[in-house]
Amino acid sequence: MKAAVIGAGSWGTAISQILADNGAEVRLWVRRQKLAERIKSTRENSEYLPGIRIPDEIIITCELEEALDGAEFVVMAVPSQAMRKIAGEAGRYIKNQSIVINAAKGIEVGTLLRMSQVIKEELPKGLEVEIAVISGPSHAEEVARRLPTAVVAAAEKKDVAEKVQDFFMNSYFRVYTNLDIVGVEMGGALKNIIAICAGIAEGLGFGDNTRAALITRGIMEIIRLGVKMGGQPSTFFGLSGVGDVIVTCNSMFSRNRRAGIDIGRGKSVKEVMTSTNMVIEGIYTTKAAYDLARKYGIEMPITEKAYEVLYEGKNPVDAVKELMSRRGKHEMEELINKDWL
Repeated sequence: MKAAVIGAGSWGTAISQILADNGAEVRLWVRRQKLAERIKSTRENSEYLPGIRIPDEIIITCELEEALDGAEFVVMAVPSQAMRKIAGEAGRYIKNQSIVINAAKGIEVGTLLRMSQVIKEELPKGLEVEIAVISGPSHAEEVARRLPTAVVAAAEKKDVAEKVQDFFMNSYFRVYTNLDIVGVEMGGALKNIIAICAGIAEGLGFGDNTRAALITRGIMEIIRLGVKMGGQPSTFFGLSGVGDVIVTCNSMFSRNRRAGIDIGRGKSVKEVMTSTNMVIEGIYTTKAAYDLARKYGIEMPITEKAYEVLYEGKNPVDAVKELMSRRGKHEMEELINKDWL
């Protein structure tokens, strides 16, 4: 089987290794020619996934046409805000009957669309492909070391989800299927907001109690908006919901958590964003989720305060005080009243 992995960040690089381990013919598309040449010569992506040797079988290219030639599976592993442009360019070379898999976790600012929706909009009219998503608690640094990991493959059609499952699954990478593509994408995107908040709390010197409260109440916000967008409540209690929230809020591999820690310690958002060559998806997702909450009249207090800190310069300490002083509520009121369980 032929696979094209579009995007050579840490996650795209790790995905290419999974597929190569499974015997697929893999071509990894690298946006920058100099980086592509460096990876070819050293067999290491030192910029995004240092210390991991890239299998010799993986073909490295900076040409989309070469990467996509004959590919039966196309994995889109590019930053969410670049997805539209790159999907549009890639669409010229994607063949009919292929499966296009979104591996990015984000929401497009402005349009407020999920990544699979963006991909679908940008692919040529008349192109016959299936769209799927792969998501879950899967830090690239651990996957690349072949540590046991479990994720979800989602698609609208059961057979498509199962094809993705079979293509990815091996002894260290376990894949479950799900037909709730909306819920899987929303869970994967929104958890980054909570991770930034957990990092800010840590940077402020708060403890485990605070992180536990943020995770728990954050999951409620994810469910609230995710269900409004069409996701199934049960999805958010699975790997792409609770699972991804847990790993992203607790691991130092999480660039969103690390960004939050720096903000909590006094760095500006601009300083944090320019201090890394990696995209901090949660910053963009916070803006998109804030706009979605306002559009649909959804109460998301943690997201609202995250937006005020990231985009309006609110002092994080003041944001915490305002969250803690909100009126008292019944913990499970939403679930009971809306019969979500």
